[in-house]
Amino acid sequence: MNPDLRLEEAIGTSCGADALVPGVRDADVDDVNSARADEYALLATLLLAAPDANLMARLSSLRGDTETPLGLAHAALGQAAASASPAAVSREYFELFIGVGRGELLPYASYYLTGFLNERPLARLRGDMKRLGVERADGHFDPEDHLGTLFEIMSGFAATHFVVPAGEERDFFERHIAPWASRFFADLENAAAARFYRAVGVVGRIFIDIEAEGFAMEARRSS
Repeated sequence: MNPDLRLEEAIGTSCGADALVPGVRDADVDDVNSARADEYALLATLLLAAPDANLMARLSSLRGDTETPLGLAHAALGQAAASASPAAVSREYFELFIGVGRGELLPYASYYLTGFLNERPLARLRGDMKRLGVERADGHFDPEDHLGTLFEIMSGFAATHFVVPAGEERDFFERHIAPWASRFFADLENAAAARFYRAVGVVGRIFIDIEAEGFAMEARRSS
């Protein structure tokens, strides 16, 4: 993916990854993986909680490369943030993901893959997290197959917060994210309650497509 996304300037480097216990960090992360880590962290932050006024202000300055689909999506996200109030986005987040009883969307792998929460996709994820030494931090109680948490893990892989054997990052993406994340983001784009989050859905859908293509190329090179 194009590393010139200006995400770090817009959102800082502290978004996401706070629901997990990190391992060792490698200071020599290349620009592409740094950009990937920032993208995953931003999406994780926006999926796990409504953005506060500070993050909305930083997002409103987000600019993108207008010659690429992802760059255009970043620019649209910046415009959506500039035209929305934090209070309105907080209400929107509630309607989309919490609701009275339940929100319009349930961003969990188990739900998207089986129609029910806390099913086999969650058990498989927990097994892989244990095997890779990735633990949920104390005080976080959502099932780990929430897409925001999965993106925190991917951000940790890209930034080498979590050091894993070669091929494990691709395998994690293909097992736990690729089968359903694009469908979720398409649903988010078209959700009745989505206004600001429609732009989030576009960014997420395009980014997942880029990641899937990149991992497919990696698999072909290694075969």
